[in-house]
Amino acid sequence: MMKTILVLSMAGLLSAQETRREIVNAAPTPEGDSKPNSDKVPDVYAGKGQFDRILVLRFKYNTDMLAGIEKIVKQEKIRNAVVLSGAGSVRGYQIHQVSNRDFPSKNMFVKNPTEPADVISMNGYIINGKIHAHMTMATPDRAFGGHLEPGTTVFTFGIVTLGVMSDGADFTHLDDKTYR
Repeated sequence: MMKTILVLSMAGLLSAQETRREIVNAAPTPEGDSKPNSDKVPDVYAGKGQFDRILVLRFKYNTDMLAGIEKIVKQEKIRNAVVLSGAGSVRGYQIHQVSNRDFPSKNMFVKNPTEPADVISMNGYIINGKIHAHMTMATPDRAFGGHLEPGTTVFTFGIVTLGVMSDGADFTHLDDKTYR
């Protein structure tokens, strides 16, 4: 009996383990990863615009956070926005993080569909309709974060606040790693 309980306990622990998968995130052309910085691209620039409206999204239990944001972006015809904040809790998650320092960049996908966590914060951008959201989560033992990926499902609730930019705001190069 004790042996059976031990085997079942170990099987439960193994099935709930975090998984990691690294991929190369190469530029569309090899030249994109090897080109030097250009004097024609400023070290820093300011894009101007103003909020047209603020949307506060509320997610219910077992909703995929990324799919929910995608649904609202399409429904509300959002082109450019700022992810101002996020809070709540998740039943499990999938995120990715940069995992090297040289081009081509690499992403480490971290997934744990069974580890609950609190959503401490969320920020990022919607650029030409594409979501680029980052989130920080915490468990009783650690805090961690990365880019929001499919498979991050809401537990108690989720809240995400978007500042939707008025027409004319240009976010084109904000997350373009080859614009350098």
